[in-house]
Amino acid sequence: MTRVSDERRYGRIVIAIALMVSWVFVVGRGVREANTPAALPLIGDEGTPSRPTNEAAFTLERRALAYRNAPPTPTSGRTLDQFYRRRAYPGAPPPIPHPLADPTAFGGTVCLSCHGDGGWVPTLSAYAPVTPHPTLVNCMQCHVPSSDARAFAETTFRPAPHPAIRGASLPGSPPPMPHDLTMRDNCLACHAGPAAVREVRVTHPERVNCRQCHVAAGTVPVFSRSVQYP
Repeated sequence: MTRVSDERRYGRIVIAIALMVSWVFVVGRGVREANTPAALPLIGDEGTPSRPTNEAAFTLERRALAYRNAPPTPTSGRTLDQFYRRRAYPGAPPPIPHPLADPTAFGGTVCLSCHGDGGWVPTLSAYAPVTPHPTLVNCMQCHVPSSDARAFAETTFRPAPHPAIRGASLPGSPPPMPHDLTMRDNCLACHAGPAAVREVRVTHPERVNCRQCHVAAGTVPVFSRSVQYP
């Protein structure tokens, strides 16, 4: 009888411990959920944001007002035609159109000293364009000095057509983006500031969340590095 009584007592102890552990788990979970803010689940593809943002543009927010007050007709006078002629195809890295300050350097702080924040360059009498990807510091891996040397052999290379700009669906509506955002997700770098090309300069650089209104083109052909052209 004593052995049976001990087994029953041990059984009751185990059951009591299990109930206590369950109670602690339930209460603890309730406390955690009570401290969790309310959230409305999105309907659609899992992981798709309801409103896309270009996070890189927010890094330039401190210069947005300066861009807003930039001179309307800068001395540099860059045009869309010049912009296209310096690129072998839409989206191609442009060559370096000026003598290098340090020909032995590979990029980094040497290039970013002018192209990191932009500004007036007295030696070139021009405003320096701002790079949209300042984190990629090996600049000369893609950008090479300009050269008049001919190619080793003649080619039949033809560049892709330039994307159409200002393709708004309705008068006054925000135009879609005619290009992809690969290494070009910092919209203010190209579309704002005194070095921006006049034809694509935005009138409201202080509104830094560009993708809130401007979306990737739908029916309009979009240039992308993954698209194969004849």
